[in-house]
Amino acid sequence: MATTTAPTGSGKSGVPKSGAISKGYNFTSTWEQNAPLTEQQQAAIVALSHAVAERPLPANLAQEQVARQENGLSISAKHNVAEDSGVIKTVLVNTNERYHEATCMVVTRSLYTFDLFADDDWVIQLVLHSENVVILPQDKFREMPVEGHERLLSYFCLVCFNKKKFYKWFAELEAAMKSEVDETLELFNELQLQHQAVATKTKTLHDACDRLLMEKQKLIEFAESLRVKLNYFDELENVATSFYSPSMNVTHENFLPLLKRLDECISYVESNPQYAECNVYLVKFRQLQSRALGMIRSRVLSVLKNTSSQVHAAIRSNAGNKATVSEGVEASVIYVRFKAAANELKPVLEEIESRKLRKEYVQILTECHKLYCEQRLLLVKGIVQQRISEFAKKEALPSLTRSGCAYLMQVCQLEHQLFDHFFPSSAEDVSSLAPLIDPLCTYLYDTLRPKLIHEANFDILCELVDILKVEVLGEQLSRRGESLVGLRPTFERILADVHERLTFRARTYIRDEIANYLPTDDDLNYPAKLEQSTETKLETSSSDQNLDVSRTWFPPLERTISCLSKLYRCLESAVFTGLAQEVVEVCSSSIQKASKLIAKRSSTMDAQLFLIKYLLILREQIAPFDIEFSVTHKELDFSHLLEHLRRILRGQASLFDWSRSTSLARTLSPRVLESQIDAKKDLEKSLKATCEEFIMSVTKLVVDPMLSFVTKVTAVKVALSSVSQNQKVESAINRPLKDQAFATPEKVAELVQKVSSAIQQELPGVMSKMKLYLQNPSTRAILFKPIKTNIVEAHVQVQSLLKSEYSADEIHTVNMVSAQELQSQLDSLL
Repeated sequence: MATTTAPTGSGKSGVPKSGAISKGYNFTSTWEQNAPLTEQQQAAIVALSHAVAERPLPANLAQEQVARQENGLSISAKHNVAEDSGVIKTVLVNTNERYHEATCMVVTRSLYTFDLFADDDWVIQLVLHSENVVILPQDKFREMPVEGHERLLSYFCLVCFNKKKFYKWFAELEAAMKSEVDETLELFNELQLQHQAVATKTKTLHDACDRLLMEKQKLIEFAESLRVKLNYFDELENVATSFYSPSMNVTHENFLPLLKRLDECISYVESNPQYAECNVYLVKFRQLQSRALGMIRSRVLSVLKNTSSQVHAAIRSNAGNKATVSEGVEASVIYVRFKAAANELKPVLEEIESRKLRKEYVQILTECHKLYCEQRLLLVKGIVQQRISEFAKKEALPSLTRSGCAYLMQVCQLEHQLFDHFFPSSAEDVSSLAPLIDPLCTYLYDTLRPKLIHEANFDILCELVDILKVEVLGEQLSRRGESLVGLRPTFERILADVHERLTFRARTYIRDEIANYLPTDDDLNYPAKLEQSTETKLETSSSDQNLDVSRTWFPPLERTISCLSKLYRCLESAVFTGLAQEVVEVCSSSIQKASKLIAKRSSTMDAQLFLIKYLLILREQIAPFDIEFSVTHKELDFSHLLEHLRRILRGQASLFDWSRSTSLARTLSPRVLESQIDAKKDLEKSLKATCEEFIMSVTKLVVDPMLSFVTKVTAVKVALSSVSQNQKVESAINRPLKDQAFATPEKVAELVQKVSSAIQQELPGVMSKMKLYLQNPSTRAILFKPIKTNIVEAHVQVQSLLKSEYSADEIHTVNMVSAQELQSQLDSLL
């Protein structure tokens, strides 16, 4: 008997090419993909498959197997379970003759996968690769209905029956199965179409629901936005009811919140003018706001007036003691009680200051500032007037200025501190206190100005400038900070008045005391005055000498230097430059006038040395002033108009011909002439000219005979050279120089003797006067150096003439000193 073993697994080559089977397989695969099992479900299936892997045969099969064994039918079954794959192999061998020419069909778990094979032997060996095997006899299989066949095809089964009948039955079964599968697929397709239709309708429904939800949310948001916007308009009635309530006042707890809400409504309505009846609501809101701000103004005025009444009552109670009123009330009554009032108004005023960006609140804040300043001024002005009047009665102008400014700064600082309690945010703006501070400053200004106008003392005016400029503006205002900024305009105004008065008095002083100064006999008593001064210096100590050195100067010079030193630190640079140029010019002119008078009274040399002395002192004293002693004068020149008028009268030009240069407008246009006057340069020129005059006068005094001799010799030589060579001149000039009447050796010896006598007698006197006028040795040396040069040069010229025109015996007779000896003699005079 042959044994046939079923191959392991089911091959794909035996799969029918039916479209129904392919669609069924695809549907199953899609089903498996769309409904996958979880790991827990898969583990449960594996456990169940192991539990039923070796299920025993049914009872009827077990009885039939026993019967067959008795008839010699041997059936053996072998089970082998592989560890790696878990496949159970079952083999059934049946040798019964009834199953000759039978066909075996193996149906595995994979649906519609068949392995068909036949054998002439009636022994059929079947191997199933599955977890479960169902063996059903042929007669039992035939008796089962078609539905049972279909259910069996869902499991593992083995069917054995006759070959011919099998083919017929299988064809019928295949046709029925194809029909059923096609119908099932059609149902599946219809179901899928219905599913798609339902899905489409469901999606449409979902989209409609989402759209309705979005519309609902938008409507809710729009309603909320509309409600928020309408709230601003609905607030009109609530705010109006509250503000017009008899119990509503500034101190009410709801007043400030209502005012804030009212501002918010006004801001919203102003920013949205497109809303209906917006202007009507805005007018009504503003009316309510005006009423609220009016209540605030009335409240502030009421509190300030009540506080002022209390302070007035305290002042009247102390009216018997003026000192107590002016000192104690200022510190305790006036300021302490107002600080208490500030605490009462502080919440309202802070609320107003916090909204000062709006013009309505700026206006009410300004009115509050004004009310505060008015009430404070009524209290303080009487005390300030009284104190300044006491200063004016008891003190001089400089002391009055110092005390009045110090007292006013103290009052201003206290008022600024009190103002800061009422208006913390506005305290930085000092202009807010101007209505209070300016009247107080006016009292001091009105007290000082009449005294300044009548003040003629030059030194007092300079002292006032120092007090205002250095002490008040420079030190105290800078040290006390921004609280006193309001006083600066008044102090600067007072300082400007002092500058104006000082400038006027300085010009008057320059005109009267320097330019128009008439020197006395004692002022012109030179050199006797210097000799007396020298004797006085020898008797006094060196310290006293330093103190009195300026007293010996010419009075206009001493006044000029004193005036410049005082004005330099008191006036502005531009003003001081003009005055300095003027005073230096008139001082130099005054010294020159005095020099001419001295020349008439004493000598020319004294006048020259006087002029040199004081011009040098003036130049030395003005050097430290870091200014330019020059001014530019502009003048209008109408001198050219006469010629133009003559041409017009002659008919050569027209008044109304605007195109020509001779027109009326051009004719009557004056010329602007600018001239620059530099007093320092003019001083240098005058000094240089005077020094040159002095040098020439001393040179003539000493060597004038030699200069005359050299001049005559030069004239003779020029005359001889001008005569023609062919012309025979037998006049006196044609003789040798030593034969000339003025150039005989005796005459030359005489003039040399005169010069030597002048050097020994006149020149020491000149040097004595130079020492008397010019105390500085270097100055004398500078001035004497050109004199010495001129004397030596005159001697050198004479010696040259002697060597060229005279014999050695004649030169010896003249007995002229050498240039080296002369220089040594002159140097000894210094």
